[in-house]
Amino acid sequence: MRIDEGELFGLLGPNGAGKTTIIRVLCGLLSPSDGTAAVAGHDVASQSNLVKKSIGYMPQRFCLYEDLTVLENLNFFARIYGQKRSEAKERSDAVLEVVQLSDVGNRLAGTLSGGMKQRLALACALVHHPKIVFLDEPTAGVDPPLRRIFWQYFRQLNQEGMTIIVNTHYMDEATQCNRLGIMRRGRLDAIGTPQELKRRNTHGDTVNLLCSNIEIAQSIIEREDFVVSVEKQDGWLKVNTNNAELATPRMITALTTSGISVDRLTISEVTLEDVFIGLEKAEAS
Repeated sequence: MRIDEGELFGLLGPNGAGKTTIIRVLCGLLSPSDGTAAVAGHDVASQSNLVKKSIGYMPQRFCLYEDLTVLENLNFFARIYGQKRSEAKERSDAVLEVVQLSDVGNRLAGTLSGGMKQRLALACALVHHPKIVFLDEPTAGVDPPLRRIFWQYFRQLNQEGMTIIVNTHYMDEATQCNRLGIMRRGRLDAIGTPQELKRRNTHGDTVNLLCSNIEIAQSIIEREDFVVSVEKQDGWLKVNTNNAELATPRMITALTTSGISVDRLTISEVTLEDVFIGLEKAEAS
């Protein structure tokens, strides 16, 4: 597995798949039992201290100082990463605003709710503005509106050049990553962009057409290079294609040019859940 500088890379998989283990190895917190890994050019086994200086890390479990206030936690992390006092205060105020904790800066971390602790952990991972940040289930326990805000911030950081590696089991979050690695039972089963994974591990999207003169319509569509297969079913044409978004207007143009009317059209797009099912079936066979 190679993650390029400036990528927003996601590890997707069910609980127990090994996502957290990979993150802990790459952060220099867990020694690999075999093989090698490097982060920011540093070997994770022999140069773990250099790795830790280059990254931000938000663990799955809350492990900040509960007897310090929110601001004291942030200032502590900013200072141990070498920020001057004024810079630490400025960055702390900025990330608190992003995670919507500005009004609880003086509260002890131990008194926060679960969702608020999650926000504080994210803020501490980002306060020193690392080049690479590892986020282990960053939105677990966070309500949907704040999840959207988090991901807006992740994309903004990524656009500014930060490399982000995130673990998630939310399909909607995974689709926002540049590339994904799909994990199951301790293995990296597939890797690629969300669209690449959908098309590589399934039979593609299905466009359902209800049109006049179904026999002629089928013969026309079968000649198109974007079509994987076409079959008739209950008066409909079911067209299998690698990319419904691109194929649909071309199909309509081809049919209407030949004088065939399209009365109804629906699209069944491949989802990442379909990819999981496809991988399971491939392994079983």
